[in-house]
Amino acid sequence: MGVIFGLIAAAFMLYFPYEWCRFRHEDERTYGLKWFLTRQSKRDVIIALAITLIPLTFVSLHWPAEWGGRGLKHPSFWQAVDYLGGGIAAAFIEETFFRGWLQTLTIRKFGVILGILSASLLFALSHLIALTGWLRVATFFPGIIMGILRYRGGSVLPSIIYHALCNVWAVWLAPVP
Repeated sequence: MGVIFGLIAAAFMLYFPYEWCRFRHEDERTYGLKWFLTRQSKRDVIIALAITLIPLTFVSLHWPAEWGGRGLKHPSFWQAVDYLGGGIAAAFIEETFFRGWLQTLTIRKFGVILGILSASLLFALSHLIALTGWLRVATFFPGIIMGILRYRGGSVLPSIIYHALCNVWAVWLAPVP
């Protein structure tokens, strides 16, 4: 039953923003749903990855086991394939919904800073649905980075790329099981 609910939720999050635009006769570009990369957004993604993943790699390699660290234990090949597929799919689904649709609406209502922060908070809270744990709420911080990438780039594609690469990184180095 959980798998069916997950598939329904994923389909809703992926397709609803496009249907919202169609129903309201709004241009998908307004919501960042026309995917493109500019030279600046490519640089922004590279800088964001360097600023976040380099220090996080050091931290995760030294994360104490009593805090949930798993040391150098890696998933099996098939677990890694499963995690990678899920993580990359999640990037497309979550960025379309949270950064494309929701962030656009929250920016309209609250302005840029509060709009990005509120969409990032809801993004972080959504990660508690499947698994609970204090570290899952830490997704708030990369959510802010993804929000900035979406806002500066004018498209969800920069935030999708950042999110997907962070999820790929997390398969081997995240300090949570």
